[in-house]
Amino acid sequence: MAATVSIGEFARLTNLSVKTLRYYHEVELLEPVAVDAGSGYRRYSVNQVGQAQLIRRLRGLDMPLPEIKAVLTASDTESRDAALRAHLERMEVELRRTQSVVASLRSLLTPAAPLTVEYRSVAAFPALAYVDSVRSDGIGDWCAAAYPLLHETLAAAHIAPAGVEGATYSMEFFENDEGEVVAFVPIQADARMALPSELSIIELPARRFAIAVHSGPFDDFDRTYGALGSHVAEYDTSLAEPIRELYVLGPGEIEDPNAYRTEVCWPIEQGEPQ
Repeated sequence: MAATVSIGEFARLTNLSVKTLRYYHEVELLEPVAVDAGSGYRRYSVNQVGQAQLIRRLRGLDMPLPEIKAVLTASDTESRDAALRAHLERMEVELRRTQSVVASLRSLLTPAAPLTVEYRSVAAFPALAYVDSVRSDGIGDWCAAAYPLLHETLAAAHIAPAGVEGATYSMEFFENDEGEVVAFVPIQADARMALPSELSIIELPARRFAIAVHSGPFDDFDRTYGALGSHVAEYDTSLAEPIRELYVLGPGEIEDPNAYRTEVCWPIEQGEPQ
């Protein structure tokens, strides 16, 4: 039979404080092998040291207590390892996000490159579109589903895109963190195809735009929007209409997010820039 030790001694063996051990007992994560009925003193088996060390490391990885409990009570090694892998994958995603934000913060410490603004009048054109109300925090996943569906539909009808794919973003999308987004791929006016229920053929209206190119990851998109919108406020008259983005190079074409290239098209009143 393995030796047992007091809670204080077990704290020394595991580098977990007495307060922490008491809490883990309360939430049934790490229960002592014996509790004195009279004094309430807890005693732990030395066989529990490895379990305590595992808990300590998992908490160091910010694994929630219910997930740690699932690891500890897993019926087999495969189940335990699956739970650990799932958490590590979530941590890797969070690490990449943190690294991206850190890089973006560093970029704020350096002066932005001079903004180049192009003016372009665009005629109306038909497009295959996916129109939906989208939350701003879910736009990445939504686009990842929308554009493959658009291109698969065109491919099934043997129709080639008639221009660069893009999206429009309504005022509500920016004002309320949720609003109408239109993912589109231009098509010829005489294009005919069977459409999934989610898609439709629309006509994007003719507009004049002030255009700036955003190159690089999504985390820096606000700098391009801020610079272009400020330029429009200074020199043009902005229209309260959807911003149009054209994805000259995007996630479906390249692996390096730093190579993304998007034309941000700000709708303005007709006329020459001041």
